[in-house]
Amino acid sequence: MEYRVKDLSLAKEGERRIDWAEAHMPVLVALRKKYGETKPLKGIRVTGCLHVTKETGVLVRTLKAAGAEITWCGCNPLSTQDDVAASLAKHEGIGVFASRGVSTKEYYDDIHSAMKLNPHVTIDDGADLTVEMHKAMEKGRDGDIAGPVYGGTEETTTGVIRLRAMQKAGRLLYPIISVNDAETKHDFDNVYGTGQSALDGIIRATNVLLSGKSVVVAGYGHVGKGIARRAAGLGANVTVTEVEPIAALKAKLDGYSVATMNEAASVGDIFITTTGCKDVIVSDDIANMKDGAILANAGHFNVEISIPDLEKQSTGHKEVNQHTMQYDLKNGSRVYLIGEGRLVNLAAAEGHPSEVMDMSFANQFLAVLKLAASKGTMKPIVYDIDKAQDQDIAMAKLQSMGVAIDVLTPEQQTYLEGFAEGT
Repeated sequence: MEYRVKDLSLAKEGERRIDWAEAHMPVLVALRKKYGETKPLKGIRVTGCLHVTKETGVLVRTLKAAGAEITWCGCNPLSTQDDVAASLAKHEGIGVFASRGVSTKEYYDDIHSAMKLNPHVTIDDGADLTVEMHKAMEKGRDGDIAGPVYGGTEETTTGVIRLRAMQKAGRLLYPIISVNDAETKHDFDNVYGTGQSALDGIIRATNVLLSGKSVVVAGYGHVGKGIARRAAGLGANVTVTEVEPIAALKAKLDGYSVATMNEAASVGDIFITTTGCKDVIVSDDIANMKDGAILANAGHFNVEISIPDLEKQSTGHKEVNQHTMQYDLKNGSRVYLIGEGRLVNLAAAEGHPSEVMDMSFANQFLAVLKLAASKGTMKPIVYDIDKAQDQDIAMAKLQSMGVAIDVLTPEQQTYLEGFAEGT
C-alpha cells in the first residue's frame, strides 16, 4: 500500500514503542481479542486523522484485527512520532501519510492522500479530515469521494465545536459520534492525560522548576482543570483566566486565583492556554509580561497565542533548543514560546499516557463498529456516546486494575426507580 513517512528505518523502534503502549492499554486489547475472530470491519474502509503516537498505533492494530482496510494521517504538524509512522507502514501494512514538522501544504496533502481510500468511516481529531471530506463531497462526489460515507468520529473538543457549528448551519453531510463527550474520555483523557502531559512538555522543553512559579492557566474546562491541579501539586501558584462565569466560579472555589488575562500578564511566569479559541494571549498581554515568561498552548490549534502579535512585539527571535524559541521584545524583555504555539504535550513530549488513551480509543473503536453496522442509516447529526458504552468501558478499566465495586440489590434498584417513602 502507498505511504509517505519520514524514515522507514525507524520502524523497529516504533514497533517496540507501540508494544509498550499496548501493554498498558488492556481495555483496547480485550476488544481486539473479542472482535478479532468475527472481524465486523471486514470490507470497511477507515481513514484516520489522529496524532500518530504509540497509543494510536495500538488503535490501528485493533482496527486492522477487526478486518478494516486503513489509511492514516497526522492531525497536527508537530505531533507525529516518526518511528511509529514508519512501523505502521512497514509492519502493519497501513497507508500512512504523516511526518513530524511538515508545512501547512504538506499537512493537507497528507490528509488528501489518506482520503483517496474513499473511506466508509472517518476518525478525526480537530475535524480537519472531516472538513476536507465535506469539501470533496460538496463538489458532487465527482471522483474525490466515490463511495458512501457511513459516518465519522471526533476525538477532541475543538473538533466537536466545529462539527456542531456545521450541523447548525445545515452543512453536516454524515453522522459524527462525539467520542470527546464520553465521560470515559473527557473526564480522564482531558483531565489526567493533558494535565500530566502538558506539564511534561513544558518541563522537557525548559527544565524549569514549577515549584514557586506563578502559572497562568487560560480556560477552566476539563483540560484547564487537569493542568491547574497538577501545576498546584508541583508547588506552583495558579491563576485561572476565564470568560465563562460558572467556570471561573469553580476555579475560585477550587482554591485558585481568578483574574483577567490583562491582570495576569504582568505576574505570570508560565502561561498555558487551553480554551480552543483564538487570540487568548495578544499583543498587550505580551508587552506586559515579565522578562523570561514562558508561553505554551494545550489547545488543539496554534491560534490561542497570537504568533503575529508576538512577532510584532519582537525585535528578533532565536532557537534556544529543539522545542523552545526566544523572542526579544521591544521593551527589552524576553519571552519563550514552546513548540511554535502548537500542542505542547505532543510538540515537546510524547502526548497522553497510554493508560488514559486506553479508554478514549476503546470508545473510538466501538464508535467505528456502530457506524460500520449502520451502513449509512444514521442521520447526519452529532451523536453522543451511549451511556451504557461509557459504563462498560469504565467497568472494564476497573477490572483491569483489580478494582471491585458494589452492585445494587434488586430492592435498592426498585427504590431508586420508584416513589417509595423515604422513611
